Amino acid sequence: MKVHHLRNATMIIETADKVILVDPILGKKGTAGPTFTLFRFKPQRNPIIDLPSNAMDIVEKATHCLVTHLHPDHLDKEAEHFLRSKQIPVICSIKDEATLRKKGLNVSQTVEYWKESSFLGGKIQGIPAVHGYGFIAKPMGNVMGFYIELPNEKTIYLSADTIYTYDVHKVLIQLKPDIAVAACGTAQLDLFQPLLMRIDDILKFVKNAPNKVIANHLEAVNHCPTTRKQLEAEVSKIGLSDKVFIPNDGESKVY
Repeated sequence: MKVHHLRNATMIIETADKVILVDPILGKKGTAGPTFTLFRFKPQRNPIIDLPSNAMDIVEKATHCLVTHLHPDHLDKEAEHFLRSKQIPVICSIKDEATLRKKGLNVSQTVEYWKESSFLGGKIQGIPAVHGYGFIAKPMGNVMGFYIELPNEKTIYLSADTIYTYDVHKVLIQLKPDIAVAACGTAQLDLFQPLLMRIDDILKFVKNAPNKVIANHLEAVNHCPTTRKQLEAEVSKIGLSDKVFIPNDGESKVY
């Protein structure tokens, strides 16, 4: 399995003859929508960086697309156009099916929480995700993580935009993924608590993950204050730097 990190939560999982695009935002800098904060962090239109130069060469090979939720920093207009024009099979939460079909996307499979179904010769199941601490999680809407088992490959858990919950813990402890992907930007709006794991919960995720961790959702949208350097320093303090891959945009790794 080869994992390509492109930008924010956009990644490619390359396995055998399948190339799975995850949470694509493919537009240029500043085209995915307005700033998410006005005064807590510097107002900037998102994404705040362009795609790496090698990104579209990889994206063009996509055979399938996984969508964890419908926020514009996980699925933008450019990505919708790409998926629609190529009629790439899209796999999503059953709760997002109607909206994606209205956009003209080719929804080939829907997934339910904690229900295992066939996927590319292997299996996939939806994992509940809670997009924020306290009150803010409800208006942020439904999010689905995915636990994926593909033939002759390492298992991978895409936790999606979530805080650390019992369900996240259950996946790490009971399903024991070979690779666990965590959104680590600690996103915040101008008001309310963070939308993603705080540093203490990121470190709990790292400690409890049985194997390798990939950190994403970093330095790509204006409401995510945690930087790669800060995360590297915190992981180093607990002696787990070798366990965590904090990729730069455009960086790939074989597992």
